[in-house]
Amino acid sequence: MTDLNDVDALKRRIQKLEAEKAQLQRGTSDVVMSTLDFVEDPKEEIDKRSIYVGQVDYQAQPQELGQHFAECGTVNRVTIICDADGNPKGFAYIEFSEEHSVPIAETLDGSEFKGRLIKVSRKRTNVPGMGKGKGGK
Repeated sequence: MTDLNDVDALKRRIQKLEAEKAQLQRGTSDVVMSTLDFVEDPKEEIDKRSIYVGQVDYQAQPQELGQHFAECGTVNRVTIICDADGNPKGFAYIEFSEEHSVPIAETLDGSEFKGRLIKVSRKRTNVPGMGKGKGGK
């Protein structure tokens, strides 16, 4: 029976990769360093293990950013946010494998990365309708 479970897990993984490929082709993608999670955790759980990094150099690579935060704990994923043309917006999200890595990573707020002082804070969980301006529209 485990063979069927493995096949189902692989099918879900392929679907996820195909969705990421479609995002890349649209040019609105996130750049992902690595994905170690075959089973998706609820978004709130992932957000508890994640940080926001601002003022990121536009030429930065996910691997470089991951190395900068490697001393904080195991990095599962580095996501550099890009605009519709595929140009980096100057901020990123880093997901760690353990929640206790987040406060350690926050100590790197104001540290230098590729000649720029970066901003580091806990990732917030998006609440539907928040931040949309007047009346949530």
